[in-house]
Amino acid sequence: MKVKVLLLVILIGASLGADAQRWKRYRWETIYGIGVANFLGELGGADQVGTNYMKDLNIKMTRPSLMVGFRFKHTPQLASKFTLTWGIVAGDDAETTDPIRFARNLNFRSHIAEIGYNFEFYLRKEKRGHRFKLRGVRGIKKLGIYPYGFFGIAAFYFNPQAKVNGNWKSVHNFGTEGQGLSPTRSAYGRFQLAIPIGGGLKWAIDRRWLVGIEYGLRKTFTDYIDDVSTTYYPNGEIEDFYGPEAALAADPTQGSWEGSAPYQQRGDPSDNDSYMFLLINANYKLKTTRAGLPKFR
Repeated sequence: MKVKVLLLVILIGASLGADAQRWKRYRWETIYGIGVANFLGELGGADQVGTNYMKDLNIKMTRPSLMVGFRFKHTPQLASKFTLTWGIVAGDDAETTDPIRFARNLNFRSHIAEIGYNFEFYLRKEKRGHRFKLRGVRGIKKLGIYPYGFFGIAAFYFNPQAKVNGNWKSVHNFGTEGQGLSPTRSAYGRFQLAIPIGGGLKWAIDRRWLVGIEYGLRKTFTDYIDDVSTTYYPNGEIEDFYGPEAALAADPTQGSWEGSAPYQQRGDPSDNDSYMFLLINANYKLKTTRAGLPKFR
């Protein structure tokens, strides 16, 4: 009897050990996402005097986004994620009822191309479900919901455009705030770094596929995603050096609004811009080779 009990304990322990290590055979996941992007900066914003963070979000400026990536599970509850994300961000003073912003009448759009690395932490361990489809066994249907948070580092490229005479024009080289005309006003770089932070939920629909939703805010180190940051520059000098389209992009009111006089406030350099993605994604688990690499077949 003692031998039988000992054998039973050994078999149960081996089974539990094998199940506990099963996640290592599926440490890699491919990720495909589609969703929306939005922006927090000087242009557009909520129907109020410019403020900070989500209070200034204008839902009407929501634009599309796409994402692909890989995830690697270090442990059942810790993972690294590598992503390529594309989206459009936009802002338009005509879309707010705040009188000062509306009178300023600036607008922009920009494509965002981002490569990112995120560190994820899960609040629950993912369940693998039953190894075999046994009659009457519903383990696969009860795999559950898995919430997680993340933070990381990203590099992104942007190129702001403004609508000038009904056409979209890239404004980086227009010197709309006197860049290139004054030694104190340098051109801004369009390659920048950002800090992603956010969270999401994943639902397992079978042993290999999961679907999820994820929100992530990107805090950047630039205030020029919308090409607006400091003060107006004498519009005549911009026109003489860069041309009439640059002058119109710098000040669509062309001096008819007293707030656009030289050296009056055009933006707020004390707060850098932010952008965000809300993505619905599909995740597929890949088998892991003995060398620890993903197996695509």
